[in-house]
Amino acid sequence: MLDSLTWKKIGPLANIPVRGSRRLCFGAGGKPIAIFRTGENKVFALVDECPHKKGPLSEGIVSGESVTCPLHNWVIGLDSGLAAEPDEGRTQTIPLKLINGEIYVGLQLERACG
Repeated sequence: MLDSLTWKKIGPLANIPVRGSRRLCFGAGGKPIAIFRTGENKVFALVDECPHKKGPLSEGIVSGESVTCPLHNWVIGLDSGLAAEPDEGRTQTIPLKLINGEIYVGLQLERACG
């Protein structure tokens, strides 16, 4: 199997609140994706579940370039998906790009060889 990336347009940056997020029902491996916007208008995408107890990160508080899980206050880096120490774990990051104010997420598609 070969993995390829396909880009899906999800809409304008203006649809994501500053220091907030939006949840996409389609996702990575059947899991929803959360799109986050920082106070500096940077955007990030993560699978919408905390590595601890699978809490919905899209319902967390965005501060700087991290999000705090609403269930148990784990802090997750938006750029890496890594939990801040002393916690351990990682949430899958999703490729994302911003073109002319429009957000695109990169989704993996599997294709058969041959």
